[in-house]
Amino acid sequence: MAQQATETDFAIASESELIGGIGIQTQRDVHRRSGEIGYWLGEPFWGRGIATAVLRTFTEYAFEQFDLVRVYGYVYEWNPASARVLEKVGYQFEGRLKKSVTKDGQVIDQFVYAITR
Repeated sequence: MAQQATETDFAIASESELIGGIGIQTQRDVHRRSGEIGYWLGEPFWGRGIATAVLRTFTEYAFEQFDLVRVYGYVYEWNPASARVLEKVGYQFEGRLKKSVTKDGQVIDQFVYAITR
């Protein structure tokens, strides 16, 4: 990650340990003003508001650093907690991508959430 020209991936850490990660993939060509956000948090740290706080700060960083007008993320259909994190930060539900992912041997839907400035 240290080799990146502009940092796009970050660790989420406490004073003593790694607890998660967050990053953005900027797009190219006609999609160049959009970025796909992704994040994860270790299960022992769920339900503490950490993901919401980090996502809020990182979304602001992404808009400032990359001249974006839209940031979006995907949520697996069985992960309503992640959808709620996005909603708390102001991301809006845009749609359902039916059978778009194979995860843990199952073909599942994804939900698309986005925020614009």
